[in-house]
Amino acid sequence: MSGKHRVAITGIGLVTPLGIGKDAFWDALLAGAVAVDELTRFDASAFPSRIAAEIPDFDASAYMERRRLQWTDRFSQLAVVGALLACEDARIAFEGRSDVGVYTGSALGGLAFAEEQIDAFRTQGLRAVRPLLTLSVFGGAAASNIAIEFGLHGPTISNANSCAAGAIAIGQAFTAVRNGDVRAAIAGGVEAPLAPLTYGAFTVARAMSTRNDSPKTASRPFDRDRDGFVMAEGAGFVVIERYDDAVNRGAQPYAEILGFGTSNDAYHMAAPLADGSETARAMRSAIEDAALGADEIESINAHGSSTPVGDRAEIHAYRAVFGDRTGRIPVCATKGQHGHALGATGAWEVGVSALTLSERRLPGAVNFSGCDDGYELHCRRTASESDARVLLSNSSGFGGINAALVMSRPAK
Repeated sequence: MSGKHRVAITGIGLVTPLGIGKDAFWDALLAGAVAVDELTRFDASAFPSRIAAEIPDFDASAYMERRRLQWTDRFSQLAVVGALLACEDARIAFEGRSDVGVYTGSALGGLAFAEEQIDAFRTQGLRAVRPLLTLSVFGGAAASNIAIEFGLHGPTISNANSCAAGAIAIGQAFTAVRNGDVRAAIAGGVEAPLAPLTYGAFTVARAMSTRNDSPKTASRPFDRDRDGFVMAEGAGFVVIERYDDAVNRGAQPYAEILGFGTSNDAYHMAAPLADGSETARAMRSAIEDAALGADEIESINAHGSSTPVGDRAEIHAYRAVFGDRTGRIPVCATKGQHGHALGATGAWEVGVSALTLSERRLPGAVNFSGCDDGYELHCRRTASESDARVLLSNSSGFGGINAALVMSRPAK
């Protein structure tokens, strides 16, 4: 760490099915609210899965100028609003700077909007297709629109690393700030996947829960009765900056980022390595990058997607890293409440991790009643006090991509 900068999270911007804004989301999370319900965005009656975690009251016009709205789709609008909320929360203005980077992640980018435009083309012809299609379908559109919104001239970096995309974007931003490549960054993930073909593809892959008659209990991270994930939409962004800069301007950081690690199973596009060995390697890399030992991790924010094979492999990874401590380390697994927004969720969970450290509260795992036989995790159904000083946040995704971040409670 010699010659490198300490890195603080000073702003959290969340656009989620549980609420828009950090406070609304956090209050709902601690209260045990569940945002999963019957899918209303389109007619899913013919699909095996018919539930989702939608954002019912998202109105980008409350945050963005009309001119900008005309040149952005829902994917980019969610990202811009998340970034605006993060900067507002950080009480910082970045306009016009070249030493501030933008780092975003998304599994699918503007695919849902492209799907809509394909339908328009097929039914009405080429003249019905909006020119916006060319500007919104690529994964980098969200980062570019954030840069335009703030007039930022620094690095604009995007990744499409599936469900680990948001965590990796924050990890990339952390590395850049720590190394002095930028002085600060807006970083996170965004996803707008609720469209018929996009949603339907995941049902064909049998990845999603079919507990349609009980949507509130459908997403069940690590629970023995889990049957798949529940798709969600939204965005999560954080402002990160040099710790000294934050202190000098009077900001109180939520958390300090200490380390980042990533790996790839290199095994299968949809199924993880059953032994979780590469997920474990990403976590070890993050812990080593933080110059800590595994015994110093006091809490885990889990990926916990609620898929049968994914959750089991993740527990194996924890066993590999933490050994006999695995069943005693408090675990936060919140997808039972807000669903799985693919590339955005890892960023939500970084926000949850930072709030857990600063607020000293650990959200519950609402639908958890016990692990598979022979497995054990320390999950509680309801929120509880947390005295954790060092926390690890874990994310994984299709393509075998794994990412982990280590964070600590900030010094007062």
